[in-house]
Amino acid sequence: MCKGYEVTDGAVDPRRVLIAADKFKGSLTAVQVAERVAAGLRSVRPDVVVEALPVADGGDGTVAAAVAAGFSRRELVVTGPVGEPVTAAWALRGDTAVVEMAEASGLQLLPPDRLAPLTSTTYGSGELLRAALDAGARTIVFGVGGSATTDGGAGMLCALGARLLSSAGAPVGPGGGALSSSSLASADLSGLDPRFGSVDLILASDVDNPLTGPKGAAAVYGPQKGATPADVAALDAALAHYASVLSGAVGPRALSLADHPGAGAAGGIGYGALVALGARFRPGIEVLLEVLGFAPALARASLVITGEGSLDAQTLHGKAPAGVAAAARAAGKRVVAVCGRLALSPDALASAGIARAYALADLEPDAARSMASAGPLLERVAARLGRDWL
Repeated sequence: MCKGYEVTDGAVDPRRVLIAADKFKGSLTAVQVAERVAAGLRSVRPDVVVEALPVADGGDGTVAAAVAAGFSRRELVVTGPVGEPVTAAWALRGDTAVVEMAEASGLQLLPPDRLAPLTSTTYGSGELLRAALDAGARTIVFGVGGSATTDGGAGMLCALGARLLSSAGAPVGPGGGALSSSSLASADLSGLDPRFGSVDLILASDVDNPLTGPKGAAAVYGPQKGATPADVAALDAALAHYASVLSGAVGPRALSLADHPGAGAAGGIGYGALVALGARFRPGIEVLLEVLGFAPALARASLVITGEGSLDAQTLHGKAPAGVAAAARAAGKRVVAVCGRLALSPDALASAGIARAYALADLEPDAARSMASAGPLLERVAARLGRDWL
């Protein structure tokens, strides 16, 4: 055990390690990361006691983390981002549901040649929320991130009973492009599922972007969904018009909420949830740590290992490793990290509460080969970590 660990009343096993890492995107799920790290630690310290708690920050992998923590996995065939049916998973434990919009409306559901920045829809995400209501959920953690969409949550609201209409009184088409001033004339939210009035809907996200503007949903995230500069401009204008139309249905708060942190999350689905479903925004990692039972697991640990595919500047702004490290530091626990690529200085790591980071790139500098062999490389990295800290 490293010097500096504090064990009180014998309650903490000095060999007990908590692995609370996110996925290595494109190579390992959070569950696989935990398995590989555990194997590496045991290769040098067979007596180590490992507790795995895969984590997520609200984006893709959120449901998998909930299932690994004991939630039951549910599946539903819903409308995918371009209208084709997809099988989406969500999770339930007691009266708490975890819904991940990326399961229904995520970018990973589309091949690069099928991206549809102007017409992709969040309709399937609304179908997942309705399934959670039907199952009796009283608290819904709605993880938003990794979307293929920029429709302001319009599709989601329509799946839940809203009507977005043209000047002729006909429903507008799918996607953010259909929210333009030439298409969308009015919004009728009277048919929205009334059960949202008695449900705690938590918008869990790792981003705090507003709906529109240079830091908005279209400008910042549209290009990764296939949007050209012209598409970005059209989508931004359409989302601004959408907010104006919704203000006619719910009042001036619709315009003020466009600037609320998280409104621009996942192509603006955060905005739709805030305005029409009574959601409240919270940083995704904070919510997930509570739901997954991180605090009691942390209390049992002497060392915490966190990580994700790339530890970089984005990590420090609401990503899972930063949230894990902050909570562990508050509890007086040492934290080290594993990653595929490390782009943070030792000082930056220390300021985030991470004592040291171990990168796969140290063993395999070629990014493609590193991703292809991420599992074995991670075991080797974890063995090195074990020798240093256990």
